Amino acid sequence: MNMTRELTFTTSPVVIGLALVSLLVVIGLAFWAWRKSGFDRGIGLLELLRIVICTMAAITLCQPEWKEVYRPTERPTLAVLYDDSASMETSDVLSPTDPTAEPIPRSAWLQKELKAIDWSKLGEEVDVVQEKFSSQANPSTGQIDPRQATDIDSALGDSLKKFNNLRAVLLVSDGDWNEGEAPANAATRLRINKVPVYTAAIGSEVALPDIEVSSLEPPTFSVVGKSLQIPFTVRSTIAVDYEVEVALTMDSGQELTKQIVVPAMGQVQDVFFWTPSDLGDVQLTLDVPAHSQESIRGNNTKTVKVSIKAESLKVLVVESLPRWEYRYLRNALERDPGVDVSCLLFHPGLSKRGGGSGYIKEFPATIEELSKYDVVFLGDVGMVEGQLTAMQCEMIRGLVENQASGLIFMPGPKGYQYSLQTSELADLYPVVLDESARRGFGSRVPSNFILTELGQNSLLTKLADTAKENAAVWRSLPGFQWRSPALRHKAGTEVLAVHEESRAPLLVTKTMGTGKILFMGTDGAWRWREGVEDKYHYRFWGQVARWMAYQRHMAEGEMLRFFYSPDRPEPGNVVTMNATVLDPSGVPMNGGTVAADITSPSGQLTKLRFQQAEGADWGLYSARFTPDQIGQYKVTLRCNETSAVLEAEVGVQGKQKEIVGKPARHDVMREIAKITRAETIAYDQLETICDRILELPPPEPTVRRKQIWASPYWAGTLLILLTAFWIGRKAKGAI
Repeated sequence: MNMTRELTFTTSPVVIGLALVSLLVVIGLAFWAWRKSGFDRGIGLLELLRIVICTMAAITLCQPEWKEVYRPTERPTLAVLYDDSASMETSDVLSPTDPTAEPIPRSAWLQKELKAIDWSKLGEEVDVVQEKFSSQANPSTGQIDPRQATDIDSALGDSLKKFNNLRAVLLVSDGDWNEGEAPANAATRLRINKVPVYTAAIGSEVALPDIEVSSLEPPTFSVVGKSLQIPFTVRSTIAVDYEVEVALTMDSGQELTKQIVVPAMGQVQDVFFWTPSDLGDVQLTLDVPAHSQESIRGNNTKTVKVSIKAESLKVLVVESLPRWEYRYLRNALERDPGVDVSCLLFHPGLSKRGGGSGYIKEFPATIEELSKYDVVFLGDVGMVEGQLTAMQCEMIRGLVENQASGLIFMPGPKGYQYSLQTSELADLYPVVLDESARRGFGSRVPSNFILTELGQNSLLTKLADTAKENAAVWRSLPGFQWRSPALRHKAGTEVLAVHEESRAPLLVTKTMGTGKILFMGTDGAWRWREGVEDKYHYRFWGQVARWMAYQRHMAEGEMLRFFYSPDRPEPGNVVTMNATVLDPSGVPMNGGTVAADITSPSGQLTKLRFQQAEGADWGLYSARFTPDQIGQYKVTLRCNETSAVLEAEVGVQGKQKEIVGKPARHDVMREIAKITRAETIAYDQLETICDRILELPPPEPTVRRKQIWASPYWAGTLLILLTAFWIGRKAKGAI
């Protein structure tokens, strides 16, 4: 940087002239006063001081300034900023020479055009620097995939910091910013620094005619022989409705078809139902035939993977008397091929605690024995003589909190559930009971369930394939004639169904520790078999058992089990990862070393160390992790003591910031160029940027002014001289 300095006066010539005339008059009067004193030496010094003071005053009136001019010695820089976000993968760039050709991705067109620019036209006068941008990575973690968002404001603002002699900026993007401040803020700062920003918008400003499979989201795993829901979404930007048959194909060759109607300029959501018959990983491919008006045909297909596993749920049913609800529940569970049921019946006078297959003689005596059960049903039992003990209640609580097992409360007319309110299970009970009606409420007229808004959307209450059919089924179910004395639900619970008249809670769920809890407030579900046999009764309890045990079976090996909560994590939210560790003999391991390697969808690796839950003897280890991307995270879990390794996946769902297929934001690009007094360049004329740079006027030097007349030092000196002049006049007796 080259700098020159000169003294200038910013006032008008008239003021300067008046100041000079006034100064000459003062000099004349000073000489006359000195001569009148007989050329006294002291008077001469005072008059000389007067002339100096008046001279400084005259100079102050002329407003003198030091003018510093800085001229850069390094060559100016042209910063070429181009968008590298995921939205640039949208295929909507039409060839200007062949409009009938298949549209190509914005990113491919951008790279092609940048390579075609002849930068040598700028010669040695301008340095060209090309930089891609999207979003800014989080400096604390460094794990954010920058292509999943676009921050144009930061890209423009950072260019001022990176380049000392920035001549101009060429911004090439689709203008679709979704992170950071509005780009107009950075454009304003560039305008203040006299840096023009030329913009080129890549992509169509209106959506091209297209049919797209925007989502295909089955669960990450399912079980053999059980119906699997596979929801999908098809989006259209065509101006007419499109009736089409879509096909879901498995890599085994099996194919399912469905007739759908995609609304004009809208989307349709539907679902396939598929029952897998073989174990292993299955590739599912959804294909939508192309529309005759469609411009983009590469997004009509989507493929996902589903892991099909064998199922063996272990269920423990504990009851006092063999009431009808218990009998039909046991039959439903025993006839389910995926459920291994054990029953413990506290029947007065029944020494063997039940008879026949599936009955056990006593409650599991150790943690190791109880930890084998995925779901525990507690019927009309309590902490009374001959039934559950305080230690057993504590073990059940530990199973739910530390082993992700499910617990179902099914109270009955004996009212034994009140004794549980003084046990370790009190905090797990989801409802508050009415002390004045310990045996519940009975009636001769049957009552019905009323689903809440949560219940209408819950998997537990889904007795039909569509919402409309499901509501009709629940309205048609036979009623019940007894309900529990539940007054209201506790905080932190979710009510799925209530009594049609009293609105008392009948179906309530709760999460406790790592497990789930369900409260069933009536013993009349067995009546649902009326006229339809097992259709709804078996389906309901089968869904309940699987929902309760879902987390325990997310991923499991011989000595490791991995599960997490919430079930559907989203970016930015904390995910609690849990691992149950067993030693080679099947006993929960305490004091072990458990760690995991987590690989994000973009390939970034994070290492986690798991900590054992305090005060627990269940072999539970936990760690917390915050995902910042949408997609499948691969987890490799290890235990040093047993050398056991388990691989699993965590699916993170959420709304993508970067959406492929959205129209380009030409308005944003035009605004940036307008603010900085530059131009918008057509996407197929990027090579003209060199001519525009050469046409720019020479950059103005940077000028800095130091105002001498306004300096505190100048004013202080003048004040000191006036003080000395007054003291001298006083000493000479002139005052």
